[in-house]
Amino acid sequence: MEEIRKIYLKMGDKVVHKRFPQWGMGVVVEEWNSLVLGGISYVKISFRDGRTRVFDNNFSNACCCYYAGIRRCS
Repeated sequence: MEEIRKIYLKMGDKVVHKRFPQWGMGVVVEEWNSLVLGGISYVKISFRDGRTRVFDNNFSNACCCYYAGIRRCS
């Protein structure tokens, strides 16, 4: 059995959070992708407000950062 994850963000992507614009622009500074079937995929994002936050990065998961409000900047 093979799992295919749909990864939303990658290292260096610039993002904003549409529900929390006061955080400012963020940059993906780290990715974690489990090698275990059904494992997790996370990204660590450093925002302009000085805080670093961690989000789920699997687009196939209902908890993905995209559904939480994270959007890539063009």
